[in-house]
Amino acid sequence: LNIIGLGLGDEKDITLRGLELCKESELIYLEAYTSILMVGKENLQALFGKPVIEADRNFVESQVEEMLQASLTKKVCFLVVGDPFCATTHTDLYLRAVKMGIKVNVVHNASIVSAIGCCGLQVYRFGEHVSIPYFTEKWRPYSFYDKIKKNRDIKLHTLLLLDIKVKEPTEKALLSGKME
Repeated sequence: LNIIGLGLGDEKDITLRGLELCKESELIYLEAYTSILMVGKENLQALFGKPVIEADRNFVESQVEEMLQASLTKKVCFLVVGDPFCATTHTDLYLRAVKMGIKVNVVHNASIVSAIGCCGLQVYRFGEHVSIPYFTEKWRPYSFYDKIKKNRDIKLHTLLLLDIKVKEPTEKALLSGKME
């Protein structure tokens, strides 16, 4: 299993190593819910010369076993916008694969964490990163506020990661346990 960071821009940001691994692979999955790639998967398919399977939240959180099982006998790539280890979901995938005895290669790339330097702020002056969830009419958590205040109290910057809505299940689907 190759877990490959795509960087932050378009298909041309993939590393040479990542590109080689994709061209050698039998299956390529594109994780498509923790961040948004600035181009369509068609651009990746043209670059690799093979199909790219979109892996939405449901796939990554509930159906990834299929991909892990395939990784036992096939060359599989799992593509991530940014760097693979900037989301706990990808760390979990890595640990599950290792536990199954799957050899895992990780190809790092630029991420929002490394790119924050372009705004003139120094990376080592950042405190804990904070995710701000997408509010709904019935759900408005404010637990992230305490982390922002804590960083401010100790004179550190806070990187705010805003939740995105990409093919999310409805409330009704969540309550019934079924995807709509």
